[in-house]
Amino acid sequence: MIHKTRGIVLKVTDYSESSVVARIFTEKFGLQSYMINGVKKAKSKVKMNMLQPLHLLDMVVYHKPNGGIQKISDIRSMPMLHHIPYDIVKSSIAIFINEILYKSLRQQTDDEVLFEFVFKSIELLDAADESTANFHLVFLVKLTRFLGFYPDTSYADTSNYFDLKNGIFSKQQPNHLLYITNDDLQNFILLLRCSLENYQELKITHKSRKFLIEKLIDYYSLHIDDFGQVKSHAILEEVLG
Repeated sequence: MIHKTRGIVLKVTDYSESSVVARIFTEKFGLQSYMINGVKKAKSKVKMNMLQPLHLLDMVVYHKPNGGIQKISDIRSMPMLHHIPYDIVKSSIAIFINEILYKSLRQQTDDEVLFEFVFKSIELLDAADESTANFHLVFLVKLTRFLGFYPDTSYADTSNYFDLKNGIFSKQQPNHLLYITNDDLQNFILLLRCSLENYQELKITHKSRKFLIEKLIDYYSLHIDDFGQVKSHAILEEVLG
């Protein structure tokens, strides 16, 4: 059956000399794999630059409800990204966010609210005309709400620690090393209270930003099974540094 859906590119794997399999997070069907034949040929209507990380798509697809590799009838970039592919900072942030999403999104069912959040976030990053150095921090915090492990902020103002393992604020030091405290705790609270639209208002030092991104990756690793190692954040921090 043929359907129209929006999509967000997450990963592309070579299948043959001219074809690829693209993992795409779709609005209607969640995370799906699509065979795209002949994409590497010069006369192909689908160009490989349309399948870069986090590129936004308008798609017409054949969908089989029993899963497996799906097929695409038509695909186009919509809307076009004007800055992420050409700006080294934005492209580095996009690659990092892409890796986090690929490790976090497992479902093959629709989640239109999550899709809309990710889609609008990519548009916001592409359109930003000021520093984007803290964008990925706020994005990761907000994404946890959709993934089911957003921090419990009930005692944020009266606590000395944030317990990464249990996702709670606490007055007492946890009996493990997975926590945030002192100035970094205050910056973490600022992240929680900052909207994605206002991320440019955050004033966080490079040192604290580097620490917080490492702790957020730890937080994801603790709450998502088989999350694995994130490789792109080291390159991102080097670019931002």
